[in-house]
Amino acid sequence: MEKKEMIAMLLAGGQGSRLGILTQNTAKPSVSFGGKYKFIDFPLSNCINSGIDTVGIVTQYKPLKLTQHIGIGIPWDLDKKYGGLSILSPYMKETEGNWFLGTAHAVYSNMEYIDSYDPEYLLILSADHIYKMDYSKMLNYHKERDADLTIAVCPVEYEEAKRFGILNTRDDGKVFEFEEKPEEPKSNLASMGIYIFNWKVLREALIEENKNRDDSDFGAHIIPKFHEENKKIYAYTFNEYWKDVGTIQSYWEANLDLVKINPDFNLYEKYWKIYTNSNIQSPHFIGIDANVKSSFIGDGCEIRGEVINSIIGDNVLIERGVRIRDSIILDNIKIDSNTKIIKSIICENTNIGADVNIGNENEIGINELKRVYNTGITVLGENTNIPAGVSIGNNCVVLGTTTKDMYKNKKLEDGKNIIINIKEV
Repeated sequence: MEKKEMIAMLLAGGQGSRLGILTQNTAKPSVSFGGKYKFIDFPLSNCINSGIDTVGIVTQYKPLKLTQHIGIGIPWDLDKKYGGLSILSPYMKETEGNWFLGTAHAVYSNMEYIDSYDPEYLLILSADHIYKMDYSKMLNYHKERDADLTIAVCPVEYEEAKRFGILNTRDDGKVFEFEEKPEEPKSNLASMGIYIFNWKVLREALIEENKNRDDSDFGAHIIPKFHEENKKIYAYTFNEYWKDVGTIQSYWEANLDLVKINPDFNLYEKYWKIYTNSNIQSPHFIGIDANVKSSFIGDGCEIRGEVINSIIGDNVLIERGVRIRDSIILDNIKIDSNTKIIKSIICENTNIGADVNIGNENEIGINELKRVYNTGITVLGENTNIPAGVSIGNNCVVLGTTTKDMYKNKKLEDGKNIIINIKEV
């Protein structure tokens, strides 16, 4: 078989617990973004735009929607007989079987797939970041330095740096120290979770590491091991738009970044398109009394109310008198007349009655689920029904078919929740 210079392993099995009910029924990479796309569309499009035609997608947590979206890779031109796109799920061996217990363990478990292409280099990607990147430039950087490992890094604000793996480098880009979520970071170069390894070097390290553990991780084990063994590790600095959309707040921010007058992230560039698996829908309709400003409107929508600075997905019906601002409305949603929605995320297949108020700009209500819901954004989960005439405050979570008797005085106070038939959020 033809030898591949570099293939990609796209780690798409994460639950994304910090996204709360957005990932209750699906893996994080298949969460909707920008009214049309899924998170996974961005690294897949980057691959094909960078000339990488062989991608293994590692799945695990609730993969149904993800695999339905990916199909055989046609939208990304990855439906190939040799190479192309492959779905790699956990599997049983003759004597054992296990879930993927760490990022490096997931790659170790699929060494047979990688070896079948005998690559010189292996590109490791995450499937939950929003960005456009030419991986071929990173590969050239890697080869020029004869590196064993190159890590893509992005400068972040110092107050944000403690949330990331931080690399400390010399002037030539060589890494001399790696800090995992340091309290007092020495630099602001955050790891993007994008790695290029020399495959033979990584292969040996994976075999050795997995002799003693079955939960090996790149950040916790493999990269420190490379550092201890004085492997040549370099940082590749990426200075363009990159967003980790792993929290409710960052997801909301990244979506609304798109509707700025001069967006930080441009989806309209012809030379670097983002591809997606999109069903053919009817055109959207904007009514004579509608008012739409600084917003994305998906296909098949009927807009008869007001939409300001918001993202509207496909097949959304917005009746007269509705006012939506600073919000994300996903697919297949019906919003009845005179309803007001502010700074909220409304998930798929939800019905909202008339004369409803959702969200407000009061002081943020404290939510008992504050690890996830802590920035004032109200979230309505999939398949939720909101009765007419009720009011839902900020920093709230509502999931399921609710009735008026569940709202004290027709109101859900700031920071309160109504969660029906669900164990975890």
